[in-house]
This record gives sequence, structure tokens and C-alpha cells, in this order.
Amino acid sequence: MFSKKSKLLFSRYCLLFGIGLIAIVYTSCEGMFKKEEERKAIARVGESFLYKEDLAPLITENMSKADSASFTTNYINNWASKQLLLSKAKINLSEEKLAEYNALVDDYRTELYTSVYKEALVAQATDSLITSEQLQAFYERAKENFKLKEPIARIRFVALPKGFLDKDEVGKRLKGFKEDDLRYLDSIGVQFNKLNFNDSIWVRNTRIFEEIPPITAENANRYLKNSQFFELEDSIGVYLGKIVETKDINEIAPLSFIKPTIEQVLLSRRKMDYLRKLETELLDEAIKDNEFEVFENKK
Repeated sequence: MFSKKSKLLFSRYCLLFGIGLIAIVYTSCEGMFKKEEERKAIARVGESFLYKEDLAPLITENMSKADSASFTTNYINNWASKQLLLSKAKINLSEEKLAEYNALVDDYRTELYTSVYKEALVAQATDSLITSEQLQAFYERAKENFKLKEPIARIRFVALPKGFLDKDEVGKRLKGFKEDDLRYLDSIGVQFNKLNFNDSIWVRNTRIFEEIPPITAENANRYLKNSQFFELEDSIGVYLGKIVETKDINEIAPLSFIKPTIEQVLLSRRKMDYLRKLETELLDEAIKDNEFEVFENKK
């Protein structure tokens, strides 16, 4: 059926193929054995091994030899205990319980992998910038949902040491608060115990109670009123303050006060929209590529 030339060529081909196959197997085995040789086992429980490379990242440079040895011994003992308990659990738990727990482990693994992957996609694909126009638009649409649960105020104040000589001048400047007044207050600010000149920021009344102890929840209605100026004293010093504006419980919160909350809401919605779109596209593509199908359940 075959000529001598064809048989000769075929024999040579088989010989070359055999040599190549042997070389591949030898190389693979050599690599496998070499890899196994490189992994030095330091403990064994049944068919499970703990390798030196598993422990290496946990040993830090600042450990002494004694600390390193103690840590290694404790780690090996803890690892062995877990392996032995796991082995006993597998023997003593019922098949139903093992199946239930294995399903939970599989669910957790799937959830962990997919969550990390989705977070990476979201971080890469979604814009984290919220513009002032987007903030304002959302605030106007939903402001009725942002009613205050506690009073807030805009305030400027200073806390002076007892016996401060220029107290009256400081009070006058704090009331006026023009550019030259602010320059004056800034120039002597190192002499104050406390100060807050940024009266455009809304703060909770509870924060004011912390900074100015003579003002409490009981007397707040007396001192924390629109355009109110106060001078109070305690054992530590004297507090001079000017209330610019207040807002009470159930009033609509100013945009500047709830800006961080709105930003988080908008970013969360943006993230959810992206994930819904991603999941829809994944399903559509899988159906198109015949990688996903749902079978009819005919009874």
C-alpha cells in the first residue's frame, strides 16, 4: 500500500514525534519535580501541608530569632489545630450539613470575587465628580426630604484668657467684622484660647456646646438666636460670639450643610445605574454568543 519512500518518511516522522513527546514529558516532569522540591514543607496534617513560603511573608525583619521561632511555633500549632478540627468536622457532620456549608462557602466565594470585580469596574468606568449644578438640581427636587433633626447655626466666636486687656475692642471688631476688623483679629489671634471666624459654615448646636461650655441645651434658646451677640464667662476664660443665622428642627437643611450626603446619594445612584447596565449588557452578550440560555420547564 505504501512505497518504501513513504514508509521511510513515516518512520522518521514517528521517530521525531516520539523524541519530541519524550522531551515534553521529561521537561514537564522535571519542572514539576523541581517546583515540588522548591516548596519546602514545614508541617503536615494528614494530606495537608504547610510550606515555608506560606509563613515567609508573616516573618518581619524587626523580629529577633527568638521572636521568629516563637511565632513560627505558634503559627504551626494553630494551623495544625484548624486542620485537625476541619478533618473531625468533615467526619462527624452529616452529609446534609456538609452540603449546606459547602454551598455557603461557594456563595461567599462567588460574592467576594464578583464584588471585587464590580468595584474595580465601577472605579474605572464611573465619574466621581459631582458638579454644583447636579447638587443644586437634586437639592431642589428633594429638599423636603432633608429636614433637620437637630438645630444648627452659623457662628463666629473667640475664647479669651481671663483678664484679657483688649476684650472690649475684640468684641467691637467681632460685631462689625469688616475687612479691617478681620485683619485686626487675625493679627492678635495667637493670644486667643480658641477662635472661629468662618461663619459661612453651618455647625450643629451640640458642637457649639462643646466649644463654648457656658452655652448648654437648657439656655441655647437665649444665646443661639439670629444676629445675637453674647459675652459669657466660666472658670477658664471669656467667650465672645456673634450668631449669624440659625435653623431649628424640622426646617429644611441648607445645601452647604448636607452637601456630603447628597454627593454620596448621587454617587451611589450613578454606581447602581452603571451596574444595572453592565449586568444587562453581560446577559445580552451571553445570549447572543449562545453562552447563556434558559430552558423551558415543561410539566
